[in-house]
Amino acid sequence: MLPDEPDEPDCLRADRPLIRDDRKERVAAALAQRLGSVVVVCEAVHRRHNVSALLRSAEAFGVHEVHLVTGPFRPSKGATRGAENWLELHLETEIGPSIEALRARGFRVVVADLSAEAWSPETVPVDRPLAIVFGSEHDGVSPQARALADGAVMVPMRGLTESLNVSVASACVLQRVAERRREVVGGGDLEPERQRAFYESWQAAEEEEKLGRRSRVRVED
Repeated sequence: MLPDEPDEPDCLRADRPLIRDDRKERVAAALAQRLGSVVVVCEAVHRRHNVSALLRSAEAFGVHEVHLVTGPFRPSKGATRGAENWLELHLETEIGPSIEALRARGFRVVVADLSAEAWSPETVPVDRPLAIVFGSEHDGVSPQARALADGAVMVPMRGLTESLNVSVASACVLQRVAERRREVVGGGDLEPERQRAFYESWQAAEEEEKLGRRSRVRVED
């Protein structure tokens, strides 16, 4: 007797919903906790793995919007683990217009930089929306970004090492800043219309992928 054919995966069966309700609820719940008032700007970070790790940290701590002032960028899948799919990414080529646009939206802009006057993640003001600029591994933030910023933030260090890898520094800064900002706004503060637009875009892409997989199965049959 031949063995029974394996059941078709639930996500491919025509009588199953394309997206499970529990997955929809999980995505909606995550969006409700997102911060629209903390933004990351990544300036000229040359190593793709580091940028990818930075994106993963931003998404993990509930930051929604990231600006990459790097030109063309392709994430390192092993480092991001798909985090780029859950972020609102803006690809830009110049730091000046990026900072000015954020300031016009009401953001205080700080650079991650070694400075005697720098705030720590614990003391940087979070009373209003905050954008944090992270620079390159080689030279840090550009002189232009430093000149346009409202201040600097740095991770306090007690050892002999003078700097941190940008992906590590970003994680140290973002975790504390995001939680402090949540205390001010009472949780997530991403605007409902932005939540809705992101959710609908995700849902459409997810359904298109599942329909494509079902179609391929039927053709192979």
